[in-house]
Amino acid sequence: MNNTVIAKHNTVILLSQYVLSRTQNLNAQLLKGTSEMKPHITVVQSNQTVRNPTQSLLPEWRPAIFVTGAASGIGRACAELFARRGWFVGLYDIDSEGVAAVAATLGEGNAVCGALDVSDPEAWGRALEDFWAHSGQRLDVLLNNAGILAAGQFEAVPLTRHQAVLDVNVQGMITGCHSAFRYLRGTPCSHVINMASATAIYGQPELATYSASKFAVRGFTEGLELEWGKFGIRVSDIWPSFVKTAMADEYGRIPSARSLGIRLTSHDVASTVWACATSKRRIRKTHWTVGMQAGFLSFATRLAPAALTRWVVQCIAR
Repeated sequence: MNNTVIAKHNTVILLSQYVLSRTQNLNAQLLKGTSEMKPHITVVQSNQTVRNPTQSLLPEWRPAIFVTGAASGIGRACAELFARRGWFVGLYDIDSEGVAAVAATLGEGNAVCGALDVSDPEAWGRALEDFWAHSGQRLDVLLNNAGILAAGQFEAVPLTRHQAVLDVNVQGMITGCHSAFRYLRGTPCSHVINMASATAIYGQPELATYSASKFAVRGFTEGLELEWGKFGIRVSDIWPSFVKTAMADEYGRIPSARSLGIRLTSHDVASTVWACATSKRRIRKTHWTVGMQAGFLSFATRLAPAALTRWVVQCIAR
């Protein structure tokens, strides 16, 4: 080994020894300083809410849905599904105690609830104002779900009941959309979802007025979808066939329900509402069928002659 290599080797050894010595002295000073430090606690008072360290420092934002007829059945299933998936939910129903009970299960800060008779414009105004104040001034989805029916021979059903079906299923939807317009327009990419029915595919005997109300929902949805597109507001409807809800006790005895069976659950319908509300399709889909029966009937009636469709419906209703 020549003298140059030896010199470099010695220099490296000396430098390493120097660094080690300095490190040991510094550690000793730090330990000594720590042992001499006295505990010191500073109490800071603030009116601000303590934030979990894992929470974002950005302002909280989440979409919000307003659900009518939310005390039970499809409305309740939709409210629960959207709340589980992070949405703020407004639950409104003529049964105020019912929606309060459902809202209590959704977790603090996740919902607001109240009484709402959908046929009353003033009640709509109060409910929407209340919802807007609690939702962070958002109305991403208006779900017009409230509905009633009258099953049986047309002439045997009291006229007041026929009128009530139209007041809730049609006038309630129209009043809701009219009242909610300024809130929907104030929310980017907002969406109206109306609850129609497979009875809007072809009129059903012993459900004539209910079927007529759902045809009205269908036509209203199609027209408003075209009209409100310029505001960036989407309008869609949902077409389930017979669903296992409290209504099934009333329509379950009619021939068409017995022929087709009551196969859908509220959760099946809620899943379709979720798909509709969160769809990112470039080509908008206005009508959303629920279940194979409704899908098949909708497809078949577009292809089959009207006389054949009438004959099939007549056979089902026997």
